[in-house]
Amino acid sequence: MAAERGQSATSEDAVLGGRLRLRQPLSGHRVGHDAILLAAASGGHAGEHAVDLGAGVGAAGLALAARVPGLKVTLVEIDAALARLAAENARLNQLDGRVRAVACDAEDLDALAAAALAADSADRVLMNPPFHDASRHNVSPDAGRRRAHAGDPGLLRRWIESAAVLLKADGALTLIWRADELDVVLGALAPAFGGIAVLPVAPHKGAAAIRVLLRAAKGAMAKPIHLPALVLNDAQGRPTQGAEAVLRGGQPLTLADE
Repeated sequence: MAAERGQSATSEDAVLGGRLRLRQPLSGHRVGHDAILLAAASGGHAGEHAVDLGAGVGAAGLALAARVPGLKVTLVEIDAALARLAAENARLNQLDGRVRAVACDAEDLDALAAAALAADSADRVLMNPPFHDASRHNVSPDAGRRRAHAGDPGLLRRWIESAAVLLKADGALTLIWRADELDVVLGALAPAFGGIAVLPVAPHKGAAAIRVLLRAAKGAMAKPIHLPALVLNDAQGRPTQGAEAVLRGGQPLTLADE
């Protein structure tokens, strides 16, 4: 279903096998596998508070809230129009009693505090930061898509620093990033996080991973562990049983510390 509003045209789309409905812009960045994988890699328990940094229209945070009854989620999105859509999506999926959206820069700690996101207040943080370096990669001419996909070289570290401030001691951070820059992520996590678990995501068996999902604990000291890859497609190009369970069935990944 599509709604035409000039440049603000939106569609309403089903994800997670119809378990979640999302209103999103017809042009620019569209919700894909990354957001659903991020939600599946994130743990949670009733009564906890999770913060989704760079939430867009709320796909990852809402998918997590739908899976974990009683979990409170705050969706943080710098684009005010997308933040409004995220709030609409919380209402659309009858999750607005536990999920709220705020228009805020993930790097602005003062603004986060003003939005009732104080230091040491979150049990979980999840994020899908823009992972293309705009100085080294071709970026989309569409402003929304460019903002969602491209950032400067220091953006990842700054977002991780924000997560470290927001999280309680031993709080969990979950993020998704480019697989070819795993060392970059591990280096950015090292000052504040440990106990890192790494789950590669490969397009098919035998192929190099295209994404990595990571879970880390604030203040932990344990060395990283590497889990077997999630393979998205079989030899015929069909989704694997494991991928279907996550992307359509709403099942958590082993990375989620339930």
